[in-house]
Amino acid sequence: MSHEFDPIRRGLLAAGALAVTGLVFDEAAAQQLPATPQCHDGDEPTVRQTEGPYFKPSSPQRADLVEANTKGRLVDLSGQVLTRSCRPVTRALVDIWHADEWGDYDNKGFRYRGHIFTDGEGRYRFRTILPAQYPGRTRHYHVKVQAPDRPVLTTQLYFPADEAANRRDGLFRRELLMRTADAGDGMAARFDFVVDVR
Repeated sequence: MSHEFDPIRRGLLAAGALAVTGLVFDEAAAQQLPATPQCHDGDEPTVRQTEGPYFKPSSPQRADLVEANTKGRLVDLSGQVLTRSCRPVTRALVDIWHADEWGDYDNKGFRYRGHIFTDGEGRYRFRTILPAQYPGRTRHYHVKVQAPDRPVLTTQLYFPADEAANRRDGLFRRELLMRTADAGDGMAARFDFVVDVR
């Protein structure tokens, strides 16, 4: 996966899109969430998981995945991509996809699918919704992360331990729990990825 990256153009496009749609991220709520995991020099990379049957390549480059007229609870998902020595990874690709508020994946189009590139501090941020559970699975986001010219990390992110379905989901991993907090009518969530780069 290689993508052209122009941080100035990307920033202007993202800011313009947010201004047009009136979307505002709750910066205060996101900043209050502690890093997950806490990075220490020499950390193991983020746990890998299956991509599942619903991955589609060539998702649109966009940070806002919220569909018009959604009934889903809004989620501001943010974090950093870090090396094993805790350095931020600039221009890392972060690709996300997940089920909608009814537990369905869009396999024809790109609803609740998108990718962005991290900024100079390795930060990423998506605006999306809380996915519904579906038979056999707890709530989760699928994610692919790729540092420039490095292998792809494929994993899944989970909601906190008070999600009852976590105990019944055979794929659930505690190491992949996001930190979450209420943010008005929505939710702020954070997860920091550690990629296998020193």
